Amino acid sequence: MIKTGTAELGLRFGKAPSWLTAKMTDLARTILKIMIDDFGREEVLGRLADPFWFQALANTLAYDWDSSGTTTVVCGVLKNALEDEDLGIALAGGKGKTSRRTPEELLKIGERFGFSNERIESLRYASRMSAKVDNAAIQDGYQLYHHSFIVSEDGRWAVIQQGMNTNIRMARRYHWLSDTVDRFTVEPHEGIVGFKAENRVLDMTARGSEECRRSSVDLVNDGQKKLMKLFKSYRVRGQSSLTQWVPNFEEEKETTMYVYAARPNWKALERAYEIQPRDYEELLNIRGIGPATVRGLAMVSDLLYGSKTSWKDPVKYTFAFGGKDGIPFPVERKAMEEAIEILEAAVYQSKLGQDSKIQTIRRLKRLVDRVRTTEEN
Repeated sequence: MIKTGTAELGLRFGKAPSWLTAKMTDLARTILKIMIDDFGREEVLGRLADPFWFQALANTLAYDWDSSGTTTVVCGVLKNALEDEDLGIALAGGKGKTSRRTPEELLKIGERFGFSNERIESLRYASRMSAKVDNAAIQDGYQLYHHSFIVSEDGRWAVIQQGMNTNIRMARRYHWLSDTVDRFTVEPHEGIVGFKAENRVLDMTARGSEECRRSSVDLVNDGQKKLMKLFKSYRVRGQSSLTQWVPNFEEEKETTMYVYAARPNWKALERAYEIQPRDYEELLNIRGIGPATVRGLAMVSDLLYGSKTSWKDPVKYTFAFGGKDGIPFPVERKAMEEAIEILEAAVYQSKLGQDSKIQTIRRLKRLVDRVRTTEEN
């Protein structure tokens, strides 16, 4: 499995006006039609899973370039556009309560596309695991509140979901793509885009956390009683402090306080022991294994068995095509130009009026100018 990236955006409240969303839907429908005809559905999914191209699309549709609403509004527009036409692509889920209807909507989509029950269940699994990984396996401080699952009639899929950090009033967007299938829990990112890297992020998907993932599974399979004793044990001389496992904890206190700060779900751990998961992905898929339990298992694995754990934020890129001064990497001019080129071609081939075409291209040009200014500075 490849996660193609994330984007970090400022929180914006309110609702896009109906006249704007109607206009955006018409333009999105036109772009999707032309792209499917010229490039195929596989290319459309790949582009939607690309945070660079998605951001350029948002600009083309006339939405805020740096707003968290970019994700929710654009995905809502795409959902409406795909429902209006039989394009062989459909979108399930959305923001808040709508995201919880994803399994039900995937069933209806699967029946419409003629999928087998096994294929539908595999799509539901991908939807569930992509959310579980970003919410529990990667603990970056962003709570998911938006989940869109896009699937084509040939069974390929993409995920666009977003998390919120209300403390710093920022949102982070996560993109997934199914074309290159690997383990969900081992570095599924192809690119992560954000304004900055967080100081300490527990990343259980990092290759550097492989030993900790194995130890976590072994701990669960050894039984709840043994694990509970390990959680209750005091720190011995020379053992690392547990302060690193408590978010925003600065003062030194009794070790037992740090231990219980993790608050693992013991009922879920009991179910996990009965299931005896074969690997970390199976463990993470068990109902009730959430962020606190993941963190607690990693804590014990690290402190008692020396299993290495990654605390590096997996964010790789700054918004949206690269970072100024080449940090964390030079601006991706090629990616930017490819995104703009495809969107320009779609707009020019559309049946939009000349004035509308000119306005749309101007919005794309403003995005290019903004990125080039960032690069030069």
